[in-house]
Amino acid sequence: MQNFHNCVTFYVSAYYLILLPLVGCSFHEDMNHFSSHKSNITDNFHKLSPQMTSDITIHGILLWTSLGFLFPVGILIIRMSSREEPGSARFKAFFYVHVILQILSVLLATAGAVMSIKKFENSFDNSHQRLGLALYVVIWVQVFIGFFRPKRGKKERGVWYMLHWILGTIISLVGIINVYTGLNAYNRKTSRSTTLWTILFTAEVSFIAFFYLFQDKWEYMQKQGVTLGDLPITLSNQEIPERFNQKEMLPEPCGKRNALMNLFD
Repeated sequence: MQNFHNCVTFYVSAYYLILLPLVGCSFHEDMNHFSSHKSNITDNFHKLSPQMTSDITIHGILLWTSLGFLFPVGILIIRMSSREEPGSARFKAFFYVHVILQILSVLLATAGAVMSIKKFENSFDNSHQRLGLALYVVIWVQVFIGFFRPKRGKKERGVWYMLHWILGTIISLVGIINVYTGLNAYNRKTSRSTTLWTILFTAEVSFIAFFYLFQDKWEYMQKQGVTLGDLPITLSNQEIPERFNQKEMLPEPCGKRNALMNLFD
């Protein structure tokens, strides 16, 4: 009995000494394989396909052209028309250019929105997607308001103009901000540098802002080099009769009236 007990103890000890290292190696190999598989899944998740990268690039170009260029330029054009005579040919030209640029901007922004909805994962958990969704809604509200523009002289015209101006300014400013957030998102997803594109967009926005402020003061600056002595004195057709009428109404100078004057009166 004692010998049997000793044999069992020997075989159990041998089992642990021989098989446990093998089991431990197998366990470590399985864990390493699992970790490697998990790492590959993570890498594949962050690595975008060439088609997805191309779609993101096209989406960015559409929104850059729309909200980052055409929309602000359209605002500049309609602002320049304020110096023209209402109803003149130049005034109408500025107005139609403004309308064409804004329509193109809306169409390109809509194309970018459709692409993002169909091809991207929109969880709306970041500022770029949230701002983009808000912009799509406000843009079409602005289009709706633009088509129902009251005629000049009506009471609703002032309210319409204020709302149209506020929405247009918001779309332009938020659109520019969202282009920056889009460049940042592109850099995170593709690991590609966007420094050059950021510099180019900043230069474009700076030029538009400078021109916006400059064209407002251009006429004023031109007048600074003109003195009043250099200006010719001209009388309009309406002023001439008024001057003559005033001359006729002036009282005659005081003096003694003789017979000759009475004769020719």
